[in-house]
Amino acid sequence: MSRFAQPGSELAGQADSSATEVTRPSPLWLRVGFWACILIAVAAVIRRTFALLSPPHSAPQQMAALDNWFGSHAALTLAHILPALLFVLIAPFFVVRKSNQTAWQEYALFPLGLVVGITAYAMSAYSVGGWIERSAVLVFGTLFLYSLSRAYLYLRRGELLQKRRWILRAIAILLGVAVTRPVMGMFFATSPLTHLQPSQFFGIAFWIGFLTSTLVGEFWLRRTSL
Repeated sequence: MSRFAQPGSELAGQADSSATEVTRPSPLWLRVGFWACILIAVAAVIRRTFALLSPPHSAPQQMAALDNWFGSHAALTLAHILPALLFVLIAPFFVVRKSNQTAWQEYALFPLGLVVGITAYAMSAYSVGGWIERSAVLVFGTLFLYSLSRAYLYLRRGELLQKRRWILRAIAILLGVAVTRPVMGMFFATSPLTHLQPSQFFGIAFWIGFLTSTLVGEFWLRRTSL
């Protein structure tokens, strides 16, 4: 993530009400990873949307089965992925901002995040990966909504630095959906050898992806003493 606050020791007691932050560049690997996740998430939503609106006729068997599965829940899928797309597109404007002051990004991220979280719960009833995938959605979906709730409470209290911390946590969790994509890609690529089907590896991919993004986000937040 691009820039984070590092409050001076003499201002520690006033950090939450400060309009500006002392910032330092985040490491290159984190910035590359963040933007890669944004691009992957956007590409995944665009691909899924086109597949729902105009199903491909020459997709590989496993991909065609997934397209049919999502197509059978098209309305719910769109209600989930389109708000998620907007959330992901707005998130960079929040991350790169140098001020803790409340701006338009929060007013968009809070309602979008609520819709994304609720529809994720609804979609878990039809999980491709069964209870393993469902458990990942329930755990990390709850953490996502909890982070947004904490951020909103801190916003109401005027504790702006804490608000920023918790929104960044929510963004890190949501980007786990992008991390799952290359993990799923590896499972798809090795399926001729492993003979694993999406119903068998989707849940594992979800746990790996969301756990990775959540831990990386938390590590950076703690490392920078935000």
